[in-house]
Order: sequence, then structure tokens, then C-alpha cells
Amino acid sequence: MAAEKLRDLSQPIDVVLLDATVEAFYATGSKEERASADTILRDLKANPDTWLQVVHILQNTSSTHTKYFALQVLEGVIKYRWNALPVEQRDGMKNYISDVIVQLSRDEASFRTERLYVNKLNVILVQIVKHEWPAKWKSFIPDLVIAAKTSETICENCMAILKLLSEEVFDFSRGEMTQQKIKELKQSLNRQFQLIHELCLYVLSASQRQELIRATLSALHAYLSWIPLGYIFESPLLETLLKFFPVPAYRNLTLQCLSEVASLNFGDFYNVQYVKMYSIFMNQLQAILPINLNIPEAYSTGSSEEQAFIQNLA
Repeated sequence: MAAEKLRDLSQPIDVVLLDATVEAFYATGSKEERASADTILRDLKANPDTWLQVVHILQNTSSTHTKYFALQVLEGVIKYRWNALPVEQRDGMKNYISDVIVQLSRDEASFRTERLYVNKLNVILVQIVKHEWPAKWKSFIPDLVIAAKTSETICENCMAILKLLSEEVFDFSRGEMTQQKIKELKQSLNRQFQLIHELCLYVLSASQRQELIRATLSALHAYLSWIPLGYIFESPLLETLLKFFPVPAYRNLTLQCLSEVASLNFGDFYNVQYVKMYSIFMNQLQAILPINLNIPEAYSTGSSEEQAFIQNLA
């Protein structure tokens, strides 16, 4: 089979041949062709030198399947061998992934059509960040915030990255990182949260763009359970959230944020702000859900968005 040639990694991989092999496996091949393609792709994934071809593959393919294959190879390296790689290889890959994300998310059309690919690149970037930041990539958060201010679509994607980062450090990292590493990442996020906080407030006060506002509320929700309380109660954040609550497009996300704040444990120190938030919220709620409304009936006839609202409210 011609694809045998792919095993020779002493020269740049034949991307056309790789595309054909990947397609034979995923889509077009007979049973025998799929089995043969599977063997070659597995061997490529297992070969410790394949990852050096990742940039060459990504630059020369337009096949989504091939892009994902290359990113799976890269993910394996980041997970198991990253710290053993030479610094220039790590920096090269870090910069390349960052650049591709910026290029694709700078332009509205490519950002929408390549959305799944950008999401996958975001995941890869966050995996790299978990190794490199803060010690070897001190400027990661400031760089991200600066990039976010250059265009609304880049900003929307930066919010997706920030949300992923919080989830990775706080929710999914058990078993993957040492407690010491998790603690170090949490401290760094706490120290640099002011930049993220300012960016979120800036977007929520200045943007008219629905997707961006939703992405920002979603990112905020991932941070509210653990950031220093001053960012919530000593800033315009609560007022801002309460402004968005009556707007149907943002209602559910805002309600999730407010629920997160309501479940925080902060003693009596912020009682005044808390009571104020609660009374404004109840007034707004009466305008949305009249007192005499039959909630079970409204739930059974509501749209999925309305049903989610009632669940969140409960």
C-alpha cells in the first residue's frame, strides 16, 4: 500500500497521502483499507518523531479529519513528554498554536466556519499553559487580555480560553496535576484575576454583540466560585449582572452567575450588598414571572430555554 511511505519520517510527510489514508479510515475505505489505514495511523501516533511534522501537516491540509489526527498526536506529546522537549521546540509549538488561534478568530467568517477546529486548538493551548504557566510563560494572561482588545471575535475566543482554563484548574485537574501544581495555578489566577475582571466588566459595559456577551457571562460563571470576594461585592459586577438578567438572551447565564454568588460563604461582611442584590433580583423576577403564574404548567409548555430558566431559578 502506497501509504507505507508515511512511515518514513526522515523527510516531510506527504500530506496528500496522509489525507487519503485518514479519509480511508474515517469515511471512504473498504474494510481492508480501513484496517490497513488504522494500523498506519496508530503507528504514526506511537512514533515519538511524528509530532515534529504537526506544523507541516496543519499548514498543508484542508481536511478536518487530518487536522484532528495531527492535534491528537500533539496532545499525546503535551500530556506525556512536554517537559522533556527542548525549550525551542516547546516555544515554537506554543507560538504556532497561539498564532493559528489568533488568525482564525480574528475574522468573523473563519471563526464561525472553523469553530470546532478553534475549540480543539483552545484545548491544546490550555494543556500547554498548564505546563508552562506561570513559571515559563509569565505573560500569558496579560498577552491574552491585550489580544482580546484587538477584535470582538478574538475577545469571544479569549473568553472561551479563560473559561477552559478555570475548568481545567479547578474541576478537571484531579489526577492529572500534583496538588502543588494546582495550588500554584490557582494562586497565579488569583493574582492576575484583576486583568480578567477588568476585561469582563469592559465587555459587559461596552459590547452590543450577543455572542461575545454570552461568552463573557459563561467565562465569569466559571470564576465566581473561587475568586476573592472583593471582585464581586466591591466592584460594579453585581449591578452589571442584574442589568442583564431581564434580557431574555442573557437570562439563563446571568441567573447561573447570580446563583453562584448566592451560594458563596462570606459571613456577615457583605450582607448589605447581598440584601440589595436579592431585592433588585426579586423585583425583576416579578416582571418576568407574574406571581399568579402556574409554574409546572409554564414548564411543561415552555421552550427548552424557558425550562432551563425555571430549573436554574429553582
